[in-house]
Amino acid sequence: MNKPASKPDLDSIVLDKPMFDPKAYRLDDEQAGLIAKARELAQANFAGRAAKWDTEATFPLENYKDLHKAGLLGISIPKANGGSGAGYQTYSLAAAEIGRYCGATALTWNMHVCSTLWSGPLADDLDMDDQMRAEQHRRRAIHYKRIVEDGAIYSQPFSEGGAAAAGGVAFGTEAKPVKGGWIVNGKKIFASLSGFADYYGVLCTEVAEGEKASRRNTLYLAISAKSEGVSVVGDWDPLGMRGTVSRTLIFKDVFVPEDAALMPRGVYFQAAMRWPHMFLTLSPTYVGLAQASYDFTVKYLRGEIPGMPPVKRRMYPTKQIAVAQMQIKLEQLKSIWFQAVTEACANPSKEQVLRAYAAQYTVMEGANELAALAIRTCGGQAMLKTLPLERIYRDSRCGALMLPWTAELCLDRIGREALYEAGEKDE
Repeated sequence: MNKPASKPDLDSIVLDKPMFDPKAYRLDDEQAGLIAKARELAQANFAGRAAKWDTEATFPLENYKDLHKAGLLGISIPKANGGSGAGYQTYSLAAAEIGRYCGATALTWNMHVCSTLWSGPLADDLDMDDQMRAEQHRRRAIHYKRIVEDGAIYSQPFSEGGAAAAGGVAFGTEAKPVKGGWIVNGKKIFASLSGFADYYGVLCTEVAEGEKASRRNTLYLAISAKSEGVSVVGDWDPLGMRGTVSRTLIFKDVFVPEDAALMPRGVYFQAAMRWPHMFLTLSPTYVGLAQASYDFTVKYLRGEIPGMPPVKRRMYPTKQIAVAQMQIKLEQLKSIWFQAVTEACANPSKEQVLRAYAAQYTVMEGANELAALAIRTCGGQAMLKTLPLERIYRDSRCGALMLPWTAELCLDRIGREALYEAGEKDE
């Protein structure tokens, strides 16, 4: 069962309106309730702490305690396993609301929740025989129980510094099958939650003696942070998303038991081929940051920033035009993104995949464009670290660089896939 909900300090704040009005966006009451819980918790508790995680480049562990108490660590765990049973769309909207108040918390929460999304509703859409599906349900229940009852935090280290994270080649982190499990060796860079996650959901290539590495043999294993041979190395002092603490993970002769598999053999490759929206889940954070830039600008021009003199600047035509431009860009960004996350499914059409790429590009570039416009509109004070806008700007700059769907890769795939049907080649 979910833990009793934490009680955000709502008495001293005026709650913001939802980014996606439930009536306008046709959300049911259960969806609206979960999304509202995320928004209220983030506004009341996370927003005031965000500067600390950014300044110190430390992980928002206190926020994760709140997420556990609120039942949000298990937002996408099936109800039968004690979670909230939220699907892809509901999770995405809740994550956007958290990103609105703390980008680092939203982005790391994504890594955690995807461990349950991928092994839960996404895996349920894929082909498995009865025995394999029963085994999948048995294994995932082990992981879900840790999250719901103990507040275990899962991460999802992906990148290795090569083409594997973009889907070009097999992952260099390898799992050698042995009796009762695997021996894992390898390295993951930009591994968010390093040193703070209880389990690392590692994508690695199963390679038996004498075999060549193949993407088809990708395994998805939850490796305990306490396992012998797991280490975290390197410093962490980046431009933005500093609270993600994305240091380098090393795996040296780590034994991983069979029950650590978050997906059965062959299922991750099937997911990557048939459920491409699984790679769109970084985007909600940046939708939230886009909204945050707009929210700050409106409050600043209205003289409503807490702790600042109530000086109004809204009467100037140049400011009004800038806000109009921001409103238009924000609505465009939210519209294409909402459509993309709403139609996420197995075996999407070509048009749906192209729209997902376009949504990712629009969000990841648009969030930073909105932050830049906000700084220009609000003026010099907006660059002060005592205010959140310069942090929002730095955090939003990181989105377009993130694998597996960087802005450059999205453009490349949109152009190529729009011009070629499957199997077509030039003479």
